Amino acid sequence: MSKGIGDRSDQPPLLQMQDASVVKNGRRILDGLSLEIREGEHTAIFGPNGAGKSSFIRLITREEYPEPHANGAPPLLILGQEFWDVFELRPQLGIISTDLQANFLNRTMPGRTKGLDVVLSGFFASYGLFEHQEVAESMRAQARQALALLEAGHLADAFIETMSTGEARRILIARALVN
Repeated sequence: MSKGIGDRSDQPPLLQMQDASVVKNGRRILDGLSLEIREGEHTAIFGPNGAGKSSFIRLITREEYPEPHANGAPPLLILGQEFWDVFELRPQLGIISTDLQANFLNRTMPGRTKGLDVVLSGFFASYGLFEHQEVAESMRAQARQALALLEAGHLADAFIETMSTGEARRILIARALVN
């Protein structure tokens, strides 16, 4: 079979899990999870409370680690790699969750984190901006483009704690898209 223009079947999957299990505090919270996601695919993860959705996300962001396989095969590859410096990996991920939204509300100072700052923080995988982070004008332009794409430009100067849940979610989606 010949490959068409744009065919990326020779590229490693964005995410590849093979029989991944996670044990936390002596309790198995993920058991034998296998999943492959390739570029251009869309995947939704849903299930009842306690099903392991948040644990799955923490596995991808390298906040949790799968048990090693006895045969030495890696249970999890992200962008074709088993090991990552999380500070290099996290800016490449665009994950939106209620945990992320709660973290922004709990970790930022009231009256200090505007919508544009939340979007810009996507470049640094941080919760808000810090003095030591240099924001280039091109980054600001990309952040404003992401906000415009979501028809959320009017939220750039609004403080995140004053936004409705839906508005805050749009800001976080723009944050995920900025990279």
